[in-house]
Amino acid sequence: MAKEAAPARVMESVATILEAEAESTIAEWLERVQVEPRIVGIPMEDAERSAHLPQLFRDLVSRLRYPLPLGTHALVSRAASEHGEIRQRQGYSAAMLVEESRMLQVSIFQTLQNNLNKVDFSLLLVGVMAIADEVDSQLAQAMTRFVAVSSHHPTDAEGLRIGPAAEGRA
Repeated sequence: MAKEAAPARVMESVATILEAEAESTIAEWLERVQVEPRIVGIPMEDAERSAHLPQLFRDLVSRLRYPLPLGTHALVSRAASEHGEIRQRQGYSAAMLVEESRMLQVSIFQTLQNNLNKVDFSLLLVGVMAIADEVDSQLAQAMTRFVAVSSHHPTDAEGLRIGPAAEGRA
């Protein structure tokens, strides 16, 4: 009596998984953000808070499908730069912008963990390195613009804006 072969495991690239799971990953990121007191101290709708993420995911999927050497500065994201300016104008501190980015990486890695049954392990580590590199690169671009815009607004020791622009947050 012959044994039946186990069905072949369907393997997907990290890019394919993230493309398919972008919305659920953004939803998980929002859940993480909503329990961070400093970030939710700046009130806004979920759609506004996560508005930058669909483009970031498109950039990330593209980076995974068309790899560049790690650490490259060849990709410039106008959306990342605009995100830095928007967050600065919304009253974020630099630390809050970094914390959002950290939570995004955790959410992305959780998505990969949740999909281990279909991830192509031969591409997993290089994918994780590219994710970290791209998310950090976009954070650096956002921070560059954030700092450029904030140089026109004084901040206190915790990086919170002071003066007329911050009056509405008191």
